[in-house]
Amino acid sequence: MNTTAAQTARPAGKTVLYLEGVSVNFDGFRALNNLSFVLAAGELRAIIGPNGAGKTTMMDVITGKTRPDAGRVEFSGGTNLTRLGEAEIANLGIGRKFQKPTVFENQTVFENLTLALAGDRRVRVALFTWLGQGDGEAKKISELIIQIGLEGRGEAMAGTLSHGEKQWLEIGMLLAQDPMILLVDEPAAGMTDSETAQTAKLLRDISETRSVVVVEHDMAFVRDLDCKVTVLHEGAVLAEGSMDHVQKNPRVIEVYLGR
Repeated sequence: MNTTAAQTARPAGKTVLYLEGVSVNFDGFRALNNLSFVLAAGELRAIIGPNGAGKTTMMDVITGKTRPDAGRVEFSGGTNLTRLGEAEIANLGIGRKFQKPTVFENQTVFENLTLALAGDRRVRVALFTWLGQGDGEAKKISELIIQIGLEGRGEAMAGTLSHGEKQWLEIGMLLAQDPMILLVDEPAAGMTDSETAQTAKLLRDISETRSVVVVEHDMAFVRDLDCKVTVLHEGAVLAEGSMDHVQKNPRVIEVYLGR
């Protein structure tokens, strides 16, 4: 592909994630097929599509879990992510939250966030922060607790939280690491209606300071996100635009929404 032409196709403003011509094959099955995707700074994007469309594989490629067979994957400033491991990519500022929340259930909300803070996470440092010796970090944790909707729950054991609250805590643990991009997999699954609405608001608020990509099947939740939607099918982009736009697309109705 002509490099100049590809570059001119990028949107105005700072691009923080750029995939071009990405393909991934698993034993003859093409999970991604010449996929291209662009994410801007401070953008909230929803990714939808039928099972097997390539949503998880796309996230795996971005985070270094899966190496593409072809194509370019660039992070802010042109860093080639295909040459880096998962830990290196995470340290660059790409955080990922899987569908099932993973928190330290025998630790408090405050302790979970303390352990997740960016920087030196040795036990001694974390302990001093917990004991109130790290005032700056303690303040940041307190602000995070409020941001994720767990105000007044800092001393609650994570294991006692509801499913939705655990999801918020894990999002907070990722935010503690100060990522530029947050990748979130089906956050609304298993939530109550009120938790789902609060989660949509939380992700919209987060996107004011960093980029957020949400993979989701709940169309009401996607609509509540009020953002650009990318529809994947057979490893490629089938459609992009507002929720209203993609819902009216005949091919999207045929392969996904009409089911």
